[in-house]
Amino acid sequence: MIQNPILPGFNPDPCIVRKGDDYYIVVSTFEWLPGLPVYHSRDLKHWELYTHILDGASSVDLRRLPPSKGLWAPSLRWCEAEQKWYAVYGVMNSMNVRYFDVNNYLITADDIKGPWSAPVYLHSAGFDASIFIDDDGVKYIVSLDWETREGYEKPGVICLCRYNESAKAVTEYPVRIWRGGTDRGCIEAPHIYKRNGWYYIICAEGGTGYNHCTTVGRAKNIWGPYEGYAGNPIITSQPAVSNERADPDHLKPKYFNPHTELQKSGHASLVETPAGQVYMVHLCSRPFVPELCCSLGRETAIQEMEWTQDGWLCMKGGGNLAKRQIPEPKLPESPVPLPPARDDFDLPRLNPGYYAPRCLPSTFATTSVRPGFVRLTGRESPSSLNEVSLLAKKVTSLDCSVTCCMDFTPEVYHQSAGLILYYDYEDYVYLRKYWSETLAAPALSVTQVENGVKTEYIDTRTKVNDAPLELRLNIEGRQFFFSWRYASGGDFTRIGRPFATAHLSDEYCKAGEFTGVMAGIICCDTLFHRKTADFDWLEVRNRQ
Repeated sequence: MIQNPILPGFNPDPCIVRKGDDYYIVVSTFEWLPGLPVYHSRDLKHWELYTHILDGASSVDLRRLPPSKGLWAPSLRWCEAEQKWYAVYGVMNSMNVRYFDVNNYLITADDIKGPWSAPVYLHSAGFDASIFIDDDGVKYIVSLDWETREGYEKPGVICLCRYNESAKAVTEYPVRIWRGGTDRGCIEAPHIYKRNGWYYIICAEGGTGYNHCTTVGRAKNIWGPYEGYAGNPIITSQPAVSNERADPDHLKPKYFNPHTELQKSGHASLVETPAGQVYMVHLCSRPFVPELCCSLGRETAIQEMEWTQDGWLCMKGGGNLAKRQIPEPKLPESPVPLPPARDDFDLPRLNPGYYAPRCLPSTFATTSVRPGFVRLTGRESPSSLNEVSLLAKKVTSLDCSVTCCMDFTPEVYHQSAGLILYYDYEDYVYLRKYWSETLAAPALSVTQVENGVKTEYIDTRTKVNDAPLELRLNIEGRQFFFSWRYASGGDFTRIGRPFATAHLSDEYCKAGEFTGVMAGIICCDTLFHRKTADFDWLEVRNRQ
């Protein structure tokens, strides 16, 4: 059996594509870089992080963007005729007063690992833009046309336009083609597919919250008119019929379904195996109950689908409720090596799976200066929207430990380094080593920022020797806490109180809303931006 989610932790808005016997999923990263991770599988069960589409220094500038803006809902397609990859992504610049100012781009590559072309600007009609390549090679861009006018249904309608390859631009106005297959409203995430002469449009509806779902419509002409499937929605966590077209809010917690483990199921894309089996990957969440807070963010799951005799897409076996387990496809078993729990930083480059907010890790982290260590050059505070030297990994289990070994000598109070559990710039908890003027010595203490309110827990201030330290974060479901010891040995000592895991989540945090909790190592030098901290190793152990 395949256990859902197949990509746990912060892995939302999945787009899946097959090339030969290989399957790839690309997901959103919002303000985190490198951007747009691509996962690879040969059996749809075992997945590994394969590459990142936006991993170059000049790929994209996300500095000063607020949380949950940045890289939204990528689309990935393989064009067999051209032997070329096409990717479309949006950079959300602002959601102020619900204008949703986004720029959509197209890039290409001969190899999924790049190099990728310079981005071509498409339009700013709305988010979740996707590319469809027709049998005759004509390329179309389908997206949400975001509605800003009073008296019109929000967030808008799905629109379509041609991509002019010779001009490398969209040279015509988008045409509105589809208002959805249900009355849940908040339509988004369109993908177009073609089968047996029909154009199928797959969309998310209901908002990316507890009334989320996936629907399907079809037409003989790509411009429509599209008819909706009578069995819509085809994937959801909330099967009840509802009419929410007048409510543009995406979260809608009143639609939480206590009878399923996977909540918020929707935003899906389609793939077919060589044997004709059909699957959809979709986002989902697993909240704390009754808080309905999703600290792991929105994750990626997979469902088996089938075509009905009259050519409609539906969930295999009936129903539309997202399943926690599905049968494995008729594909050869293809396990992938699990990344080691402990990274000793022995390679000349960082291992994949590290991210930083708004900048590439390579701008502040190096393994080439001190062999066997990663050196972080400190820059701005964890609450900066500009350049933060935070080397983070996605938290994929809420029963885990994160431990590091740090060699750091602060000289003034502006300098600190340590271990952090981070959701966004207004929400994190930081175990830091710093220079204490009160103690006239290096010290450890815990700092919390919760919805923009900073609390320095002075009672945790602990004088430490100028020696390497091991710092540990323990996440135990609903709570997490820190501990430490000298690297030379001894028992770990708790420092500070336990904190509520749910308070680092999509629902609780006011600044962000679409990502997930990250754990990592950090160095700050708010005076000169040059103080360094060396980390001998970082270990992430999931107990479940």
